[in-house]
Amino acid sequence: MRHLAASRFRPTGRSAPEISTRPLLEALAQAGYRIALPVMTAAAKPLHFRLWAPGEELAKGALGLFEPLADAALAEPDLMFVPLACFDAKGHRVGYGGGNFDATLAAQRAKREIPAIGLAFADQEVDAIPHEAHDQRLDFVVTEIQVFDCGASG
Repeated sequence: MRHLAASRFRPTGRSAPEISTRPLLEALAQAGYRIALPVMTAAAKPLHFRLWAPGEELAKGALGLFEPLADAALAEPDLMFVPLACFDAKGHRVGYGGGNFDATLAAQRAKREIPAIGLAFADQEVDAIPHEAHDQRLDFVVTEIQVFDCGASG
């Protein structure tokens, strides 16, 4: 069974707009996908993922974000929804400064292909984002009006 990893269950309340993944995750769970949510242990370190299903409790984790309970099973995602503050059409993104998703994608992509999808509002697109070698590109960005095929895996 495929495991889908979400960036987070609900927006963080930061000043940048952020799409809630809750409706998407609930629909995917209803369609039979298993959902894994991130567990953050330290900045710039790869994330762990724990299984979650709609209706299950979430608790504030070590870094203040809501996460599955510690007894939820660990899972390796087959696809990741990645948070972003802004993006460009080439799949570069500005995250929220922790480096966790870049570290996670780098670790996962060293083992196998794993698509990364950014969910954003159209007005979060910018012309170009400066990037460094450690920055991981998105394969797709989905906005309310367009799907960007960023070609990161190809």
